[in-house]
Amino acid sequence: MQFISKEDIEAPVAQVFAILSEFETFERSAMRRGVEVQRVDASAPIGAGMAWDTRFRLRGKPREMHVVLKQYDAPSLMRFASHSKGINGDVVIELLALSPRRTRMSFSVELKANTLSARLFLQSLKLARKNMTRRFKLRMAEFAKEIESRCAR
Repeated sequence: MQFISKEDIEAPVAQVFAILSEFETFERSAMRRGVEVQRVDASAPIGAGMAWDTRFRLRGKPREMHVVLKQYDAPSLMRFASHSKGINGDVVIELLALSPRRTRMSFSVELKANTLSARLFLQSLKLARKNMTRRFKLRMAEFAKEIESRCAR
């Protein structure tokens, strides 16, 4: 199952990439939403190989997920890989400079099932695909506006 969103941001590509590279901000944001986040290699520099262990509740059950930053090519690409008990995920964030002050952010999330129960879970998401896609695109548009406002400061 795949979700894709493209948003244009009124900010230079380097500034947008710098904001997307503030991983501590995203860690705190997840914690405010009830996710336990622990960086595996807290002393490592920002770049490929960074990893996080997360714990959260989804559909009433406790879940664990391991997330790794697989590719970090400033200022254009970040690729994350995640795996949990039955689902693997890939997140790709690509930035394209449309002009010196305008950036296109492409955000792609792909989920793959490894077990029968995970396939059933993804199938239930596919049944609500239209609603999930709408919510994903709405959230990405809000995120793009947030990045714009942070760059304007």
